Formats: sequence, C-alpha cells, structure tokens
Amino acid sequence: MRINRHVTKTLMSAALVSAGLMLGACTPQYKNHGYIPLPEDLDQITIGQDTRDTVTAMAGMPAASGIVDSSLYYVRSRRRSVGFLAPKEIEREVVAISFAANGTVQNVERFGLEDGNVIALDRRVTSSSVSDKAFIRQLLGNIGRFNPASLAG
Repeated sequence: MRINRHVTKTLMSAALVSAGLMLGACTPQYKNHGYIPLPEDLDQITIGQDTRDTVTAMAGMPAASGIVDSSLYYVRSRRRSVGFLAPKEIEREVVAISFAANGTVQNVERFGLEDGNVIALDRRVTSSSVSDKAFIRQLLGNIGRFNPASLAG
C-alpha cells in the first residue's frame, strides 16, 4: 500500500513538472534588432540647417545610408517567436532622413510596419531538366546512350 502511494506521488510530480515545461515552451520570446534615435534627438534636427555630420553626431550612426540620394536610414524591428512556430515580425520602425542638394536636411520621415511592402530583392532560380525524373529512371534511361568511342578522346 505504501509503495502505491509513493508511485502515485512520483507520477503526479512528474506530470506537473512536464506540464510546466510544456507551458513554459509556449511562452512568447521577443527579439529586438536595430536602433532608432530617441524622439528628443530627432526633435533637435533642424530642417534646412543641419548637415549629415551634425545629424550623425546628434542621432548616432544609421543602419543604412542611400548611395544615390545620400539619405540616412535608422531601422528597428521586433520579432516574436512562440514554441516551434516561425518567428513573426510584430513591430518595425524606419526613420528616413533625406538631404537636399546643398547637403542640409530636407525631410525627416517615420515609417511603420503597416507602411512597408514585401519585395523580392534578388531572385535567382536555376531551371533543371531533371525536375520530374526519379534517380532510378535517370540511371536506366542512360543505359542505351553509352558510347565507348567517346571515352577514347
């Protein structure tokens, strides 16, 4: 009788621990990436007066900069992952600072996740002539095509 109580107590403890671990695996985990200057730092930027150097001194180094238009881009994103599911981007903010031809700040813009569009930056697809043939079918299909004269060179 005492052994049954001990076994039951052990099984109940194991069940509670495993339930706790399973529930712990389902808690969302967040991952932040990037940097956005504080609103106070962005408010200090004067349009038509500040230059690229003064902006980077006040707001910090940007995540990216434009090559053609010499704009500065600050990007911050936040992803949430739950258990074994793929991470999902739940928040994104982009601050774009553009400059006029004389090198002064022309505009400061903010964009969010709702303003973005998904685009393919580069698509490289290689077509294959063996897409729907199994390995054995390819092997057996080449039996009659062997030419020993082509090996002699």
